[in-house]
Amino acid sequence: MTNASSALWEIIGQSDQSPICAFDHEFKLIAFNRAHSDEFYRIYNYHVQIGDVFPDLFLPEQRPIIRGFMSRALSGEVFNVTEEFGDPDLSKPYWDIYYAPLRNADGTIIGAFHHAKDISARLRAEAALRAAEDALRQSQKMEAVGQLTGGVAHDFNNLLTIVKSAIEMLKLPTQKEGRRERYIGAIDEAVGRAAKLTQQLLAFARRQTLTPEPFDVRANLDSIEEMLKTLVGTRVAISRVLPDEPVCVRADKNQFDTALVNLVVNARDAMAGEGRVQINIEAVDSMPALRERPTIAGPFVAVTIVDTGTGIPPSDRERIFEPFYTTKPTGSGTGLGLSQVFGFARQSGGDIQVESEVGAGSRVTLYLPQIEAPASNEAVASVEDEIVTDMTPCVLVVEDNAEVAASTVDALDQLGFSTVLATNGLEGLREVNSAPERFDVVFSDVVMPGMTGIEMGKEIRRLHGGLPIVLASGYSHVLAAGGTDGFELIHKPYSIDQVSRVLRRAAAHRERSGFSPGHASA
Repeated sequence: MTNASSALWEIIGQSDQSPICAFDHEFKLIAFNRAHSDEFYRIYNYHVQIGDVFPDLFLPEQRPIIRGFMSRALSGEVFNVTEEFGDPDLSKPYWDIYYAPLRNADGTIIGAFHHAKDISARLRAEAALRAAEDALRQSQKMEAVGQLTGGVAHDFNNLLTIVKSAIEMLKLPTQKEGRRERYIGAIDEAVGRAAKLTQQLLAFARRQTLTPEPFDVRANLDSIEEMLKTLVGTRVAISRVLPDEPVCVRADKNQFDTALVNLVVNARDAMAGEGRVQINIEAVDSMPALRERPTIAGPFVAVTIVDTGTGIPPSDRERIFEPFYTTKPTGSGTGLGLSQVFGFARQSGGDIQVESEVGAGSRVTLYLPQIEAPASNEAVASVEDEIVTDMTPCVLVVEDNAEVAASTVDALDQLGFSTVLATNGLEGLREVNSAPERFDVVFSDVVMPGMTGIEMGKEIRRLHGGLPIVLASGYSHVLAAGGTDGFELIHKPYSIDQVSRVLRRAAAHRERSGFSPGHASA
């Protein structure tokens, strides 16, 4: 290299604002620029000298680290590291350091060098950005929680107002019989709406208890098509594009029907009750990347609802699945329809996609995992088993809530059952073990302290397989995660008529050794 070239490289090296130093195989400094000298003085209060053993200039706990990096470069490795170096009492920045070997003309490694950059400011800016993003997400989360809480409070307070007013009217001694019946009907309707509201919220949270079964999506659409036409009205035309072959899924059929109804009703409302809705069903090879999920290989069944409505603005598309968030005018929607579809789809292994253009309508696609068609594609009618009514079944009621237990036992006694009450799972198990032939059926809550209804039921089934178990639950994380384990489930709030029919049917199928049900009394 000529003297002119050497001088030029000296100028280039000294002009670089990032610290550069070179060292030999003994870790001694053989060259450095002004930036390296200045920065080392800033973080260690020492001016480096040619010939210094560089690692020895660091703090004791930092020396093995820098010596390790230098050794790697001297062995021929080229790499970058991010490390914190400096005296904490002075300054201890984060450095992005590039290492590479130094070679002579014949390629022999004669040393190595590093080129460092203080990235502390960048890391602080990134940390501040992350903190701001976290704060924004938390703010959005709190806004969503506030919206959810406000929506729940609004709807439940409306329902409670109906119930409270009806009860006060029923207390009037001069109330006419016709009005009494209306008030009782209003209370019953309000309870039903409250139960539906909690089910929609559980569906959004993916905490509902599903009863999955295989079914052909085409056949299911056929069974509710007339209802859909009634819901949308005569000014909305519904058309269908269906595959020639069955497309089957394993999902909760009732929840699927509810999801389809919600999507079609949303389409109707987006068109102000006049337009065209097309329902497409097809088998697809994959589910596209949606929200935080990547593309998932299929097969899937895609159920698409296409409308000719006003479309959804981009600012609303990511929020339309939030409970109680609605773009409809006040009083025209609860904001729970799409949240139910979203929760049902996710809990069933699928998802929902919304494509929309303002003024050109929307395209909403529900994806569910496809399964092989069952051996027989004929619809199987669900026929209620014959219920034996001339018997007095003995029911073990297991319920830890005193008020619920008292009302259930009282109602069952009035409906001709013989009842025994246990206040928790362990007590219920002891009652059965002490006299297993005494009971015709066990009716148990799921969530109880100690032993849950599921755990008690499994143990009873193991020890006394012929004794039917019927479970009741308003919500249980156990059921949401693992299902009912084969036990029949009644959702709270339940009607006592429903409970009576289910318990009588179960008692009628009680398997016994040597005698029939209806023998016992409490």
